[in-house]
Amino acid sequence: MNTIKPRIKITSRLQRKLKWGVSGCGSFAENSFLPSLQLVKRSKLISVYSHDLDRALFICSKFGGQHAFNNFEDFLKSDFEILYISSTNAEHHRQVILAANAGKHILCERPMAINSAQAREMIEACKKNNVLLILNHMHRFHPLVNKAKELINNQIIGKIVSISASYNIDLAPNENFRFVKSLSGGGVLIDLGSQMIDMLRFFGGEISGVKGYKDNVVYKSEVEDFASAIVKFEKGGYGYFNVSYNAKKAFNRVEIIGCKGSISIENFIVRKNKPAKLIIDLSGEGKKVFMKRSGRLTFVQKAVQKIILKNAPPPVTGEDGLKNLEIIEEIERQCP
Repeated sequence: MNTIKPRIKITSRLQRKLKWGVSGCGSFAENSFLPSLQLVKRSKLISVYSHDLDRALFICSKFGGQHAFNNFEDFLKSDFEILYISSTNAEHHRQVILAANAGKHILCERPMAINSAQAREMIEACKKNNVLLILNHMHRFHPLVNKAKELINNQIIGKIVSISASYNIDLAPNENFRFVKSLSGGGVLIDLGSQMIDMLRFFGGEISGVKGYKDNVVYKSEVEDFASAIVKFEKGGYGYFNVSYNAKKAFNRVEIIGCKGSISIENFIVRKNKPAKLIIDLSGEGKKVFMKRSGRLTFVQKAVQKIILKNAPPPVTGEDGLKNLEIIEEIERQCP
């Protein structure tokens, strides 16, 4: 008697991959963003743009892209869905508007633009063309940062008393575009300060008042190497941030103090390959420490992939970038 074995029917459903274009082939794109993107299974690089065609060809070949361009309009005609903009700050405005008109979703580096007037035009162009404008404020995508936000929302540490955020690095004046005001829009305030302001708003809510300072404490250049401000939150409590380009060794962290306890987050911005740390210290309880080791950009890229492929809401938008710039401009008005 012959036994007929049942046939097993195997069906394979290939998951659609998110197709990326990248504008700007600087050190961050080459050494951080694109290596991380290669680890995200449902994303792939399609096209690369640089004003230097040889550079675009090199980056495209290195990371398995299909097309390289030195003409931005031709670049936008290629078959990608979302554009990552890593160009100089001064180019964000033009590139976002052209990309929006071409129907591309956008992940834009911070700061969003070099002033709030540009930011408003970028938001309007994206709304008109029904495309998403997401800002690469990496902290908004980090799981420990979002856990801290959940604890605050659930009143675990009680009413917020104060929030402090510091981000200090050593970046001596060089040929980097950040030291040319026409290309960057300013120094450390608009660069690192935009991230810390967004962090304060994320945890403490909207800001009703600000008093700030900026200075060249160590390095003398066209732009400032230090900035600091204290802010008042609309719902009560205060925030403080300081940023600098002049610290070779610094403790970069966020501390959130409530009436029932405190939270601190360390190493979610700098120091590659070291785990981020969330510390929760509540009244009447032992201190709790949670650690998370993973690439910060991977969190961003996987989240953006979900936003586009599954129509999920973005955690940080053009409107956030506009509000951050308005606060920066108020600080700049106080520091002529």
